[in-house]
Amino acid sequence: MDINQTMSAIFLIAVLILILPNFLSTNNKLKEFLRNLSIWAIITSVIIVIMYFIIR
Repeated sequence: MDINQTMSAIFLIAVLILILPNFLSTNNKLKEFLRNLSIWAIITSVIIVIMYFIIR
């Protein structure tokens, strides 16, 4: 792992630590939590697929 990948991983973990508590507290109902989690999964999947085609 080079320094760019390490720094990116650290920044992603830091953002996750900052966002996760508020995300969990606002999604106290299971149905709402699963809906929001699925929206985030779709957004993340689209970004990963776009990045895969750009890098390839």
